[in-house]
Amino acid sequence: MTVYELCERDVVNVTTGQNLGKVDDISFEPETARITGVILYGRLKLFGLLGREEDTAIPWGDIEKIGTDVLLVRTAVSAPPRSRKKLFGVK
Repeated sequence: MTVYELCERDVVNVTTGQNLGKVDDISFEPETARITGVILYGRLKLFGLLGREEDTAIPWGDIEKIGTDVLLVRTAVSAPPRSRKKLFGVK
């Protein structure tokens, strides 16, 4: 498996059933080249013009199973709640 193949997968929390997003990057120890976790970038704010929300780091030990299209994790980390704001008076 390559990093590119890993980054195509969704991350789903097994305990809550919540889709946390897609894997965007990995973290590793430079001395041993051992993978320590995966990183999910925060959601864009106003198409990226206002930056993005905080990134989510999931430790490698929290990954339960790597499937063909999804990573199943058992972690206490949760995705930030999506807020639905009114835009031009429409919700």
